[in-house]
Amino acid sequence: MKGKEESGSGGGRPSGVSSGPGGIGGSPEKSVSAQELKEQGNRLFVGRKYQEAVSCYSKAITRNPSIAVYYTNRALCYLKMQQLDKALADCKHALELDCQSVKAHFFLGQCQMEMENYDEAIANLQRAYNLAKEQRLNFGDDIPSALRIAKKKRWNSIEERRINQENELHAYLTKLILAEKERELEETKRKHEEENMEENRSRAQLSCVATKHDKYLAEMDELFSQVDEKRKKRDIPDYLCGKISFELMREPCITPSGITYDRKDIEEHLQVMETMREVNRSPDT
Repeated sequence: MKGKEESGSGGGRPSGVSSGPGGIGGSPEKSVSAQELKEQGNRLFVGRKYQEAVSCYSKAITRNPSIAVYYTNRALCYLKMQQLDKALADCKHALELDCQSVKAHFFLGQCQMEMENYDEAIANLQRAYNLAKEQRLNFGDDIPSALRIAKKKRWNSIEERRINQENELHAYLTKLILAEKERELEETKRKHEEENMEENRSRAQLSCVATKHDKYLAEMDELFSQVDEKRKKRDIPDYLCGKISFELMREPCITPSGITYDRKDIEEHLQVMETMREVNRSPDT
């Protein structure tokens, strides 16, 4: 399929870029091919000349717009320059050309994470992780690390939203009680004036009204203080998250190699492996 990643490319650099330093390409001539323009862009990327690299990738796209890698390479440059909308558009275009592109899903997930669209980010990063395993591409810990970060950021976002909602509820209820207190005090004063009640008796009744509402406020504050610990942010340490599901481990199991996995993830993995062995033992029909 056109535009697929070259095997062995790392997740943090364009396809076709070696991990070592390279020479910086000069201004591409009109006669150079799209592939040569891509390679010049790669060298510029290694030199951290991202805008110049974008120019090379753009010219490569003009010469051959059907190669997904040109778009993912340019998307990575846009990511480095924090031009997220452009990076997002390039990733989506790359996926239109090659829906199995690991890097397109990976960079798209990173864009969405930067934009705080955590659900979409996690979905694309998980897709990149699964595709990398299927295609046996080695991205090291780049994709799992990004997936863990996205899930942690989503957790923090949910926690922050929950805390804000509780604080807003507390403030709203306090406002209602104070408003009711003022309303009842004013109504009591008006009745006392109409009845021409003596001052000492009037003050006593007004004090009872105020005390009643102050008690409501104190009881509500006590109720909210009881869940104060829940309002605090609760971080899940990385070591408590499974290395397969990236979720909080419910039943941790330590393997002979010393790595901890969630029991259900190990069981699911073994079931898949057994199914694959059965398929391999059966002749094609």
